[in-house]
Amino acid sequence: MKRNKIWLGLSMALMLVAAGCGNNNAAVDNAAGKGNAPASTAEATADTGSSQDNKSYTIAISQYVEHPSLDATREGFMAALKEAGIVEGENLKVDLENAQADQANNLSIAQKIAGDKNDLVLGIATPSAQALVQNVKDTPILFAAVTDPIDAKIVTDLEHPGGNVSGASDTNPESITRLMQFIAGQFPKVKKLGLVINEGEPNAVVMADIAKQELDKHGIELVKAPITNTSEVKQAAESLVGRVDALYITLDNSVVSGVDTIIQTANDNKLPFFSADRDTVEKGAFATVGFKYYDHGYQVGQMAVEVLKNGAKPGDMKVTMQEKLDLILNLKAAEAQGIEVTDAMKAEVADPANNIIQ
Repeated sequence: MKRNKIWLGLSMALMLVAAGCGNNNAAVDNAAGKGNAPASTAEATADTGSSQDNKSYTIAISQYVEHPSLDATREGFMAALKEAGIVEGENLKVDLENAQADQANNLSIAQKIAGDKNDLVLGIATPSAQALVQNVKDTPILFAAVTDPIDAKIVTDLEHPGGNVSGASDTNPESITRLMQFIAGQFPKVKKLGLVINEGEPNAVVMADIAKQELDKHGIELVKAPITNTSEVKQAAESLVGRVDALYITLDNSVVSGVDTIIQTANDNKLPFFSADRDTVEKGAFATVGFKYYDHGYQVGQMAVEVLKNGAKPGDMKVTMQEKLDLILNLKAAEAQGIEVTDAMKAEVADPANNIIQ
């Protein structure tokens, strides 16, 4: 618990100094529909150069598994590079590797990347970033979709990471506490909240601990259904039926990869389903407090531009996080899960045009 309080304190301090890093309601639409490239950041990167530069670049990306949040992160990252004139197929070569949630594959990928010559490497998700940090010693490393980079031993300091590593955390602890407060305030019948979790993923454990601390204040019990891989998600979700009043998942890669089965279980049994990310809400969970992962990846892409074009050292770049959070509701999911969406619930959404999904 002490570790989480320290992380929370560090995170709140970072929130005060990292103003303007995130913008989740930008006007420039991503053609793939994953998110938005913030107008202000687009202007900033416009000055960093164009595809007319003579230099070419090689980067490697290690992604732990395919699912909407991590895919959107990668797309945002690539969009930021393109905005700055670093364009795949023109002056950029990309080695994209996916571990498919297999730790042995993940380690092999990191070792392969360590033996290759790259200008920069990106780790998407905590396990990928950990493996890269352990194996890649000289090449600049950036990470994205990492919950707690200190607990994961990716960096030792958020303001001054040091070494060859920096990036962005995808968890603002406030997003977890606010979601738990929403559940407690708007769902008085929820006394037990079921959590499907792979406790082998440090990011999932950290988020579960933060959620439990807040739920304890409201007299709500967090009931865990543990798994070790994605194939166990369906059985774990079904094991919670009759034992809990609602379901919740963290940014747990193994669980998110099998989230369709949780959505089906929630719908079949009229259990409100809450998630830690917007993409899962778009797929069929009812609510989260969060942001668009495309914007998260775009933010890390801007850091990559600074490294590649301006010679910035990752160790001198503070670890950032998304600052602008909002409650996000899916009204179709509410109907499927037997939830009456009240005016009081809708009133908690700051940007209903973007964050109430019809």
